[in-house]
Amino acid sequence: MARPINDWNARQYDDFAEQRQQAAIDLVAAIPPLRGTTEPAKITDLGCGSGLSTCLLTERWPDAAVTGIDKSPDMLARAAERVPQAKFQQDDIANFKATQPQELIFANASLHWLPDHRKLFTHLAQQLSFGGILAVQMPNTLSEPSHQLMSELALRPAFAEHLSNLKSDREDLLTPMDYYDALAPVCDEIKLWETHYHHVLDGSKDILRWFASTGLKPYLDMLPEGERPDFEKQYIDAIALHYPSTSDGKVLLRLPRFFVIARRRA
Repeated sequence: MARPINDWNARQYDDFAEQRQQAAIDLVAAIPPLRGTTEPAKITDLGCGSGLSTCLLTERWPDAAVTGIDKSPDMLARAAERVPQAKFQQDDIANFKATQPQELIFANASLHWLPDHRKLFTHLAQQLSFGGILAVQMPNTLSEPSHQLMSELALRPAFAEHLSNLKSDREDLLTPMDYYDALAPVCDEIKLWETHYHHVLDGSKDILRWFASTGLKPYLDMLPEGERPDFEKQYIDAIALHYPSTSDGKVLLRLPRFFVIARRRA
């Protein structure tokens, strides 16, 4: 079956699988044991994508019932290939409501696409069993040159006709205090931190490739096919000014990521 034009492209996303997976590895490593037991039995991977995070969950907790949820058919097909022992469900994670309390809700690089995080984080914490863990990682990139340049390019006359109506639910992340206050009525043992990853890429074209399946995707989807190459070229030219080459010709893509781990209060 052909992939719908606006669907996510799992193979393209996996071009940088090892580097994309590092934040999920770090998040899994930071998850504490459940109270009274060492392993969660019911785990939801919220916005599982191509299964890069799901496979980490099944490796750490092989006896758990792990369910990955994602909106993209292409991502889910790739995830099912990668992690056949997990279950996968096609749904919009904005509508997530657990059929039974979960001992771990894991959301790696997915919740930043959703609005109204104060309500969202309180809601997710309420889907946990008592003592269950919410573990979240979100890119904090809207103020980075990589994303500022996307918005600036969209205003140029050559593209504004097609991109002027582009709307995204993506908002700036809340402050750490806001996330704490959203979770504190329901959770304790709340941990918040930010890590800045510096991904070593071969050049400016790789920065385009990195974001073509994520942040740039809404822009590329709205452009006529014949105008995408020009948009991509102008993006690469602009990127090169903000991400200079290293001594050996590589570039460093700085990518801040914000982490939250909270335990539901018993």
